[in-house]
Amino acid sequence: MKSYEFDVVLKDAAEVTDEQADALFAAGCDDGTPASCNGSAWIHFDRDAASLEEAIRSAVAQVRAVGLSVAKIELNAGSAVFQEA
Repeated sequence: MKSYEFDVVLKDAAEVTDEQADALFAAGCDDGTPASCNGSAWIHFDRDAASLEEAIRSAVAQVRAVGLSVAKIELNAGSAVFQEA
C-alpha cells in the first residue's frame, strides 16, 4: 500500500465543529485532519490505499456518511500521483 495526501473540501461549511470531527473520527477518518480558513473548511488526509482512486473514494464515502457534502478534492502540487521508475 502507498500513502496518498489530499484534501476533501467541504461544500457550504465554514468550519468543522467538534461534534462533526468526532463523527468523522468514528466513521474511520482517523487519518484526516479537519481545518478551516477564510470561510472554507476541508479535511486533509494522509490515507494508505492500493490506489489514489481507492483512497479518495473511501474518504469521500466516510465524509458523506456523517452528513457532510463534498465540494471538491485537491491534491498538493508536490504530490506524486504518478512517478516513472
